[in-house]
Amino acid sequence: MDAQSYSAALTELRTVRDKIKKVRADLAGLEADRNQQITQLASYDKAKAERIAPAAGLSVSDVVALAPALAPESLTGHDDTPAGPLASEADAALRGSEPEPAQPAEAVATAGADTGHQQPPPPATPMAPAAPDAPRSLPSIPAGETGDAWFSHTANLTSTRPNFTQQARSTVFLDTDTGVLVHRSQTHRLDLGDRSAAAIIAAVFHALPEGAERIYVTAGDPWHRDADRHPYLRDAVAAWLNAPVPGWRTDTGRGRDRMAGHFVHARNPVGRYQRDNGSQHVEIRSVGEWFDLDGDDPHIVRDAFVLLWQALRRHWNDAVLMGSPSQTGRDLWTRTIPARGQHSDGFPVLSEELRGLLHATAGQGRNELLTPPTIPEQLPQLVEYDRTFAYAKHTWKSPVGTPRRITAATFAAWSEKEQTRALYGCGHWQVKVTVPDPWEHVGLLPAPAPGERAWHYPATPDTTFTTWAGGPEIHTALTNPIQPWKIEILDGVLWDDGKPLDDWAKKLKETWTNLSAQAHFQGDAQQARAAHLASRAVRSILLYGIGAFAQRPRMITGTTPRGMERDVPPEAEIIGFDDEHITWQKPTGFARDPNAHPEWAAAIWSGARAALLTQRHRDDDTYAGALHTPPGTVVAFRTDALYLTQPQNWPHNHQPGDYLLRGHLTGPLPAPTTEEELLTLRDAGRTALSTTQET
Repeated sequence: MDAQSYSAALTELRTVRDKIKKVRADLAGLEADRNQQITQLASYDKAKAERIAPAAGLSVSDVVALAPALAPESLTGHDDTPAGPLASEADAALRGSEPEPAQPAEAVATAGADTGHQQPPPPATPMAPAAPDAPRSLPSIPAGETGDAWFSHTANLTSTRPNFTQQARSTVFLDTDTGVLVHRSQTHRLDLGDRSAAAIIAAVFHALPEGAERIYVTAGDPWHRDADRHPYLRDAVAAWLNAPVPGWRTDTGRGRDRMAGHFVHARNPVGRYQRDNGSQHVEIRSVGEWFDLDGDDPHIVRDAFVLLWQALRRHWNDAVLMGSPSQTGRDLWTRTIPARGQHSDGFPVLSEELRGLLHATAGQGRNELLTPPTIPEQLPQLVEYDRTFAYAKHTWKSPVGTPRRITAATFAAWSEKEQTRALYGCGHWQVKVTVPDPWEHVGLLPAPAPGERAWHYPATPDTTFTTWAGGPEIHTALTNPIQPWKIEILDGVLWDDGKPLDDWAKKLKETWTNLSAQAHFQGDAQQARAAHLASRAVRSILLYGIGAFAQRPRMITGTTPRGMERDVPPEAEIIGFDDEHITWQKPTGFARDPNAHPEWAAAIWSGARAALLTQRHRDDDTYAGALHTPPGTVVAFRTDALYLTQPQNWPHNHQPGDYLLRGHLTGPLPAPTTEEELLTLRDAGRTALSTTQET
């Protein structure tokens, strides 16, 4: 396909898109009529959700969500009876996320589920759509002693250096499409039957009488086998995980390992099982947590894990690869906590109030698509730059110590030098922002947008908004190369500058550099590929390790058998029920996690967003970033990537944070108006650049 036919195909695709929009609008009208009829039916005193649901083509829970009065009486009141076994728990935290079904869709996990999966929890019940322009207000710190009390640490909760070594798990690698199983240097071919969890466990334990403790699925996504039977992918995954496994039950954890229950995630779930007699434990998980594969067989994947472990052991003699990169990252970090001297007593965890404030006001990666008339209708070209191993660039300075509150009055009383030092330090600030006039470039600071944890970046001159932002972004807004923005400090949280992540990040950077070099210079193609995958795994360890510090409030989801309604926990929300089970959900606040440090994740995210705008390259005496391009040439921000209409002569010295040219598509091209269109152009640009580089 040439550029002309590509453009023509995009035009045809837009026609289909417009037809779909019309059909969806008609469908929305019909659904509104249906919902109104359900509401009318609910007014009948003998109406039952179980009868209305099939007539409406909805689930019973959907009907109850529209008409709460139809919930069974046994579910509308609860006593204090303890809950039954947990089925899952929304957890997690990290980075610039892609919707999956909800962001990076946030996973619904089980009790003790992995931290560091980057996704916001999907709504428990259908919710009324917000008005398109409905504002979302951010929380503030209460005035007076109430707010001052937030500035403390949680009692008896501190990150400390472990005095034990993690136990390695016997691990196998399984392609569920072909049935190829790799265990150490041995290869087995399994009959996986219907590819259920029961069939996989039975086949693996038949081939390996001693069993395995961890089964990495390298291909096949067996948890999606019944996806066409469920409205959402996550529902199909949950059904696969919760299906009976003869002789096994859901794991309840063991020893120091608090991981228990299944982690329900649309793409990278985790199933945890134990023998009925408790004698053996096994988990089934996706290798996609660590890196993306491109048809790689299980042998190469195993080699990648071996290379990764060997490379980490050069820096940590007690390194153990745990189930996920986030678990591994946090465990390795704890082993860099000083054994003596400063901080040998560990790093205390912030008060729950400050952790909640950071959760609500510190966003992750910047994801923004600019559309005409901000950019041309026809793009001369689309050029993609991606910041290599970006987060590793921003770990050299992080907040430590007891935070201080800096009120507007306190800040105003400081000298200009004191104010500059504070804004350049480790702080999180509530500010009133005014976009200068004139201003023709992209927005600089995040503002709350409609939607849960959604952000946008106002750029219209004279626009005023109130928001929270980290020191790096505030500093960029005041010192950017075009003209300073007007910033009024309303309140703030200020920490001492420290280096709690520096040793950890340096070791990971060295590991990444070593493996990247192996991938480049290795003569054997399979070993080169394995080294490349291992280097990507190091990136995930750092990326998701940082995300794991950003503790999120947990949402517990559970099931209770019908007929045992009194076991549904108090304050639980019923989100579904069928003939056999009631499904409920309730918030649990923050766990007592000794390694919860959202202040560190927030500082790194702020630095990464600021570096997308402007970043100095001292060795080359130059700058890079969106603000160093002409106005109207930035097409999109996507986490660590910039999409431009012009190529840039920015230095790339293979260092973390450098802008790497990833794609280049020659136009003219119609400007993308949706994320899907952008990603289509991105993929075409990467293919075009790869072809050019090979010739």
